[in-house]
Amino acid sequence: MSGVDRDAECAAAVRKAAGIFRLSGRGLVAVDGGDRVRWLDGMLSNDVVRLRNDGDGAGCYATTLTAKGRIVADVHVLVRGECFWLETAAAAVGGLLAHFERHLIADDVQLRDIGSSVDRLAVEGPLAGQLLERAAGAALDCALDACKVIRIGETEVVAARYGWSGEPGFQLLAPAGSGAAIAAELEATGSELGSISAGENTLEILRIEAGIPRFGAEIDDTVLPAEVRLGRAVAQSKGCYVGQEVVARMEAAGRVSHLLVGLALGEGAIPQPGSKITLDGKRVGEVTSSCRSALAGSIALGFVRAAHSASGTELWVADQAARVAELPFAGSGVFAA
Repeated sequence: MSGVDRDAECAAAVRKAAGIFRLSGRGLVAVDGGDRVRWLDGMLSNDVVRLRNDGDGAGCYATTLTAKGRIVADVHVLVRGECFWLETAAAAVGGLLAHFERHLIADDVQLRDIGSSVDRLAVEGPLAGQLLERAAGAALDCALDACKVIRIGETEVVAARYGWSGEPGFQLLAPAGSGAAIAAELEATGSELGSISAGENTLEILRIEAGIPRFGAEIDDTVLPAEVRLGRAVAQSKGCYVGQEVVARMEAAGRVSHLLVGLALGEGAIPQPGSKITLDGKRVGEVTSSCRSALAGSIALGFVRAAHSASGTELWVADQAARVAELPFAGSGVFAA
């Protein structure tokens, strides 16, 4: 069995039980200071004031945007006492901090890159919650996007309820250096549940099957939230924030020029990211992510012109037939179920 096929089979196994992942590509930014609530609410597309009112452990998914409404980064916001944590892709941290610093004038706000202070793990799959509750010996009674401090072995861990597979998922933020011991505890606890330890290639397959966009693939500073279907990251009723005017205008118009879609290629070859999507010989889009799925065959995510985004539309990808597929291919298609 090839490595591609092994990763696909691992992804299918995670959807039956749970997968334990050690993550290397995630970053963490802390936002402190007396003006942090007001200032951050003006920088993010979701409702930071509501998070403050909900208290410690509250969380939400959000984007930070340019003045033209393009995405600088997508973040998961967590309330940690008198501080906000912004969990995001490690590759997004530099641009995110530079963007934030341009909007700091006389505000009592401090920004810190604290990614090196944590080890990152994830537990994903229909039995993820059960596995963590057994390992922690406590109930995980937190809402979607929120977090709770639990103890795994001798270590306190922040468990945040969201994931990348479209299955129930928890992201674990643990003190640097503790990841290996925590993974071992989870593996021992999860053996009776049929859980597996899997790599980031497997998690990428799960993400693509779920149709969840990723920074650096579907998300960058050329993309608008509506084009990548990030409605859950935008609070429609909140006050002014950077990029809001463009977001509101697109919401009122009810249309975008390009849209993220799933592409099913059956048993065809896996197209490379950047491959052209065509119709009648004319380019109508581009592939952003692709994989072999044990559940759905050769699949991809990509942007196409909105006029060609309806499910069932027949297109061509890298000289092979493809069909626009309804997302998700598998799972719930959201960050946690």
